[in-house]
Amino acid sequence: MCQRNRVCAIAVIPFLALGLFARTQGEAAPSAAPAVSEAVKTAAHSSRWSYPKEVTPGPNQKIHSVVKGDTLWDLGHTYLGNPFAWPQIWELNKWVKDPHWIYPGDPLLVEGGRAALGSGTAPEDVANLQPDIRLVPKPVLGEYGYSFPDFIQLPFLVPGTAEAYFKQIGAFKIVGEQDETRHMMAPGDFLYLGGGADQGVKVGDRLVVTVVIERKFHHPEAPRGPVLGDIVQQQGVVRVTEVHAAKSVAMVERSLDGITTEGYAAPFAEPPVITAKLRTDIASPVPIKDPLSRIIFIPETKATAAYGDMVIVDRGASDGLTVGDILLSARSVLMDPADKKSTESTNFYLGQAMVVRTGEHDATCRILRSTREILLGDVLTK
Repeated sequence: MCQRNRVCAIAVIPFLALGLFARTQGEAAPSAAPAVSEAVKTAAHSSRWSYPKEVTPGPNQKIHSVVKGDTLWDLGHTYLGNPFAWPQIWELNKWVKDPHWIYPGDPLLVEGGRAALGSGTAPEDVANLQPDIRLVPKPVLGEYGYSFPDFIQLPFLVPGTAEAYFKQIGAFKIVGEQDETRHMMAPGDFLYLGGGADQGVKVGDRLVVTVVIERKFHHPEAPRGPVLGDIVQQQGVVRVTEVHAAKSVAMVERSLDGITTEGYAAPFAEPPVITAKLRTDIASPVPIKDPLSRIIFIPETKATAAYGDMVIVDRGASDGLTVGDILLSARSVLMDPADKKSTESTNFYLGQAMVVRTGEHDATCRILRSTREILLGDVLTK
């Protein structure tokens, strides 16, 4: 009898164990409540935007307080490992109405980065696995042929005189700066404009500063020929902060090489961002097609131009050039320079340039590729 009871008890134990296991499985373990970050108050500061007065980071997020010189492009590289990913940061901070403009003190939510993804050890069975690179497509990044940094250092030719051009577009002379000991102004500095409420200036207006860099410009191949006009160059963008009847105060928002008091502040229009589609027909000799243009101006008294530089050519809208055109650069050379009687010549490929601004008979181009230095007189062709 005792032996029979022992057998029954042993038979029951597995069922009790199964019951306990089933009960344990059915009762989910209490999950830890997600950590809620505390709201962080934003210090009062000068900004064009209505920034949030306090910010609460979400999971794997942190707050970046903008400092002088920050751009969303740089923050994309810092936090996301790719400057082209900057729209992901903008998406988290839609109170920033224009991604070109962020101000010191602005609070930006950013992803926590790689360190925020956790530092736990991978399970042993997957720790040594490697990705199959055949299944991981490499992203093809677009190339900006023209963007905001190019806009604020753009040179171009204006027919007639620069003063007539500035009057036509409603520009104001810069009449002084807040710090008289400085000759170059950088972002955050203040300057004074010769236009105010009587001329329609309002607080918050943005203006592009433009200076004259060469007057009475002649074609290099005709130095005694007709004057083509004056050459001007943009230096940066300012924002009006205070308005009086005939004068106003503006703060420098963006510049690369500084802003001088010899400039004019002209109405500002947001420039386009143009993606370059580079050409592949780059074999020498380069087929010369109309409109054939020649480089007539290289800024900053340089003797040569290379990648990133902007040049002016002697063909424009009336010759069929349009913004976005990719032109091939070539140089013509004598095949036997020692033979003074021979005129046989060829040309070879130098690089590529994109048209970024057109006048009636001229255009400004940005050099996108160069195999060697590019000189005045070199050819640009479609």
